[in-house]
Amino acid sequence: MSKTLVAYFSASGVTKSVAERLAKTAGADLFEIEPAKPYTAADLNWNDKNSRSTLETNDPTCRPAIASKPLELDEYSTIYLGFPIWWYVAPAIIKTFLESQSFAGKKIVLFATSGGSGMGKTAKVLEASTPGATIVPGAILNGASDAELKQFVARNRS
Repeated sequence: MSKTLVAYFSASGVTKSVAERLAKTAGADLFEIEPAKPYTAADLNWNDKNSRSTLETNDPTCRPAIASKPLELDEYSTIYLGFPIWWYVAPAIIKTFLESQSFAGKKIVLFATSGGSGMGKTAKVLEASTPGATIVPGAILNGASDAELKQFVARNRS
């Protein structure tokens, strides 16, 4: 149980790019959290109170379905979990992912991309979805250089 995984959800491709670079830097496996129903540009329109992303963010019980098959987590000790920040929190699909299987005993290092929101209370909110796991608040990695990614990985080694 010493391998590292980078799991990510990317609505527009920005988080995917960071996740791919982070996985390469960390020597980690890569896993995409794919929604069963892909998000459209209209779904992601944060100016629209009725857009899918806004409605999901405002509903604490929302758990969007995942198309990706569950992972075999036994071999991983550290999981970098990436996503775009939506209104200072992780998208609801991240809770779906975390609640889909046990992460007990795992170290989960959060990373995000954002158009302007900070991480807020993301780590605290996600703790309820991962009993027995250790969540590390991590960082916003928009435009992170290779050197910054190396520093991020070094700070979060098991």
